[in-house]
Amino acid sequence: MADNKKKRGGADRGLIALSEPYEVAYWSKKFKVTPAKLKAAVSKAGRSAKNVEAYFKLQKHKAADRARIAVSQPYEVSYWSKKFKVTPARLKAAIKAVGHSSKAVGAHLAKRKAPKKAKRSAKKRAA
Repeated sequence: MADNKKKRGGADRGLIALSEPYEVAYWSKKFKVTPAKLKAAVSKAGRSAKNVEAYFKLQKHKAADRARIAVSQPYEVSYWSKKFKVTPARLKAAIKAVGHSSKAVGAHLAKRKAPKKAKRSAKKRAA
């Protein structure tokens, strides 16, 4: 539905109307994002400018750790499984235990692997 241009009060200022090109341009410039990213954020967070702003802040916070493992993307699961030399199921279990940070997952998997290597080397020495 098109924006009512006669209503210019506070409630209307707080909403993002994607059907109006000038509003898309204004909010894109304000949030320093592309119109496509603005539209995606509005679809996820709703039309409220405050909610969209909070959504972008959350996305920037998540981007602080650029090496996040997205379990929902099969190619990422495959990549990180090969990188850490573990099965996808074990990778997902590690992500569930410590979070999506690749550094934290790597450290968690390294701790888990260390005792097994010690046992294997002890068996080799005995043989």
